[in-house]
Amino acid sequence: MHQTTILIVDDEIEFASALAERLEIRGYAAIPVFSAHEVFSRIEAHNPDVVLLDLKMPDSDGIEVLRKLKKIRPSIAVIMQTGHGDPDSVRLAIESGAADYIMKPINIGELTKKIESLTEDTEKG
Repeated sequence: MHQTTILIVDDEIEFASALAERLEIRGYAAIPVFSAHEVFSRIEAHNPDVVLLDLKMPDSDGIEVLRKLKKIRPSIAVIMQTGHGDPDSVRLAIESGAADYIMKPINIGELTKKIESLTEDTEKG
């Protein structure tokens, strides 16, 4: 059976590393990435099933990263994460191709349900 691979893109190193550990305990392959500039090389290296992408990072706008990701990998599932609860940003993320979004602090149960939903859709399609 295929192990679901998650790329966690967040400039908060401790947060991304801890979330990766929590996902690995649940059987996922989780790769933390700490800057938007690393995303594209990591996509090529790891071919993730899902990208958990921070909406606001110091080195890049999450929406722009999302748009570039969807251009090179239209079928990749992206879940936007934000601690800022801005409805306009969430709407823009969905319009730009995000499959879903989740608010920080992240509830691991809610996140794994979203991941399972997205990967089940991919496996069926």
